[in-house]
Amino acid sequence: MEQIKENKMGTMPVNRLLITMSLPMVVSMLVQALYNVVDSIFVAKINENALTAVSLAFPIQSLMIAVAGGTCVGINAVLSRSLGEKDYEKVNKSACNGIIMMALSYVIFLLIGIFATAAFYKSQTDDVEIVQFGIDYLTVICCCSFGIFAQFTFEKLLQSTGKTFYTMITQGTGAIINLILDPILIFGYFGMPRMGVRGAAVATVIGQIIAGILAICFNHAKNEEVKINRKGLKIEGSIVKQIYMIGIPSMIMQAIGSVMTYGMNLILISFTSTATAVFGVYFKLQSFVFMPIFGMNNGLVPILAFNYGAGKRDRFLQAMKLGLMYAVIMMLIGLSIFQLMPATLLKLFDASETMIQIGVPALRTISLSYLFAGFSIICITVFQSLGRAVYSMIISIARQLGVLLPAAYLLSLAGNVNYVWWAFPIAEIAALCVTTFFLIRVNKKVISHIGESTAEI
Repeated sequence: MEQIKENKMGTMPVNRLLITMSLPMVVSMLVQALYNVVDSIFVAKINENALTAVSLAFPIQSLMIAVAGGTCVGINAVLSRSLGEKDYEKVNKSACNGIIMMALSYVIFLLIGIFATAAFYKSQTDDVEIVQFGIDYLTVICCCSFGIFAQFTFEKLLQSTGKTFYTMITQGTGAIINLILDPILIFGYFGMPRMGVRGAAVATVIGQIIAGILAICFNHAKNEEVKINRKGLKIEGSIVKQIYMIGIPSMIMQAIGSVMTYGMNLILISFTSTATAVFGVYFKLQSFVFMPIFGMNNGLVPILAFNYGAGKRDRFLQAMKLGLMYAVIMMLIGLSIFQLMPATLLKLFDASETMIQIGVPALRTISLSYLFAGFSIICITVFQSLGRAVYSMIISIARQLGVLLPAAYLLSLAGNVNYVWWAFPIAEIAALCVTTFFLIRVNKKVISHIGESTAEI
């Protein structure tokens, strides 16, 4: 297949390219963070148990994002590298196989939504109201998750070819629809039935479904570099293997976050359900810090993978250094906000006096980990773009299962919930050490040789 012009990822000045590709994603991720927070703000107005129920759902929602995001990391890396190598047949096969894998992933969460939500909540609490709120919320989220899987897949195809502007439109539209529907469906405005916690879930999935439909339409109309047709929608083992060689470590890495959150919830709820609600609120708030970095990563991965495939080491290194600089700046801004105004942030969620007493030291202590996190996040992105996603998995295991949970448990034995939060900066320091070791190794074996010959994945 003949390509008319060189992809901009190999020609545009790197800083301009990174900003051009990442800014739409950063904006859309900030909108995503906004609707995550507003979602919980509305739910908190029902009562604290409703907020706790939504917080306890996070491990399953995180697992869903892990499966979708991990698969997409594989699709993105394989597709972008194929573009750099000008292997356009493989570009299309990567896209088609990715779509099939996402459809199969949805079936798994449909079954979880039908059969496992009650058992999941009862394993964490015996509070009848929290359990019922949780079942109402999580069943809808899982059974209608085809929207988020479609959204992830087709947005990633746009990102892989540098068309991140359209993903800003899809994500922004989905988030705005969610924001509008949240109060209407939760509290029953404009003649709609009052659905409570279930209304928050319905608003979320409607936004995801509409965003998914838009992403499909944009791919069909605007993404000329990826051709999807029915004949191509068949499983090809070699392509699936390449996608998941990169995607599974990333998937496991993100899924470990679900295990960590589930374990932390069990530790915290042994003190009080309010501590669990604080932890849930923190995860909503920290998305304002991490989502923009993840948005930048979505623009950074295809740039790194493309220039790796094209053998352009200087451009690869420049993109990596710029990513590190921007990530550290964003983390320092986030640290400043959490240190200076934790009580103000908690009051957005109608926090009780007890919640503020627990939450202020929690937010200040956990946010100390931001001093180290930016470096690790970008290095993980570099490893994924080079096909060394297994390093990312090892870092995540070391951080969350090897250090964070054991440290949190040991600190909880002191009988003071404020000690538990110190597990986060401790774990991030450990992750920094492991990340640095792998970066030195990857630089010696791969990065320093880009352009000399085709490195094996």
